[in-house]
Amino acid sequence: MPRSFGAAKMKLKKDDSVIILRGKDKGRKGKIEKVFPKTGKVLIPGINVYKKHARKQSEKKPGGIIEIVKPLAVANVALFCPKCKKPTRVGYQIDKSGNKSRICRKCQAPI
Repeated sequence: MPRSFGAAKMKLKKDDSVIILRGKDKGRKGKIEKVFPKTGKVLIPGINVYKKHARKQSEKKPGGIIEIVKPLAVANVALFCPKCKKPTRVGYQIDKSGNKSRICRKCQAPI
């Protein structure tokens, strides 16, 4: 019997700069537009674009080939550190006043 675990904590947020690690857009960079924490996916405009053939619905909705941006799995993207200019994992640091902030795991710079 398969067990169902809750969605893992998302370390990526909206407007983060990311680089694509796997897939047809490997190596491209983009900014996260929307985050889907329950499914573990992120939407990046201009990345992972597919074409769909649509039939004409009405005069207002003509048919044709429509481009759709599909979400990518979080495992296929990495945060792009603005300081060291490398893809990195996200770490956390708690300062003396108790505030939690995200840091780059490679250069320890705040994100």
